[in-house]
Amino acid sequence: MEAAERLRAGGLVAFPTETVYGLGANALDPQAVARIFEAKARPSFDPLIVHVPDLREAGRVASTSDPRVRSLAERFWPGPLTLVLPRRPELPEIVTAGLPAVGVRVPGHSVARALLATAGVPVAAPSANPFGSVSPTTAEHVAQGLGDRVDLILDAGPCRVGVESTVLSLVDDPPVVLRPGGIPHEELEAALGQTLEVRASSSRPLSPGLLERHYATRTPLWLLDEAAPQAPPERGRVGLLAFEGAPRGHGYAAVEVLAPDGRLTTAAANLFAALRRLDALGLDLLIAEPVPDAGIGRAILDRLRRAAAGSR
Repeated sequence: MEAAERLRAGGLVAFPTETVYGLGANALDPQAVARIFEAKARPSFDPLIVHVPDLREAGRVASTSDPRVRSLAERFWPGPLTLVLPRRPELPEIVTAGLPAVGVRVPGHSVARALLATAGVPVAAPSANPFGSVSPTTAEHVAQGLGDRVDLILDAGPCRVGVESTVLSLVDDPPVVLRPGGIPHEELEAALGQTLEVRASSSRPLSPGLLERHYATRTPLWLLDEAAPQAPPERGRVGLLAFEGAPRGHGYAAVEVLAPDGRLTTAAANLFAALRRLDALGLDLLIAEPVPDAGIGRAILDRLRRAAAGSR
């Protein structure tokens, strides 16, 4: 596989996961990892997640001796769960931004798994987009955002989940959800048999996606306080990101509906692509309806709140 050869040679490969497209480099090659930060214009204090094909390979970059690691891996890997664990000294510090812990995940996408198995190296990979902008869920999004800064893009169509992985820190006692994502934290609580704190903000991030403003559109975005439809404000041409359907006689210049079927999983899968389509229309303002604050809806709301931060 050419993509695996590129990774072993220090190249950057964009590849699909079930969550979003990742921008991958050999996690054991600090010069290759530095290219990720350069390509994305990503600040060096923001750590990267390392992708591996299975739990055994996770032991190359992190300590997996905690019995909870195996228990969670058996239930949620491969899948959209990142575990923050003590890092191995062999892992370059650039990957963890100098922190003593690393986020590790086993992706569920068949193309990602084939790439990891063939490459034979752990792969550091944030989302494959310019830092702070809307995450990519198709190969076209990657090409639009990063262009020739990527050596190779693997195109496997749209991502199934559509929001990033849930990040659970096991270096905290008790464990803490650092980023809501594709695994609802209620499922993690059931697996661990305890209530989990959600700590989704940090001045020095322990996980990607924790800065106050992130996933941002070029067009200013407001998040409504209530799900009830509202008339667009007098701000020129306004677009609406609706949850289940557009209000009648709405007066918006453009409308994107996240989940015509009312399912939060559908809304998550459509979120970033819908934001990109609205953002491409040259509107003056985007309005987003909130979604139910439950399950994967928490991850959707987290992304919308960060995208809207500082827009008012």
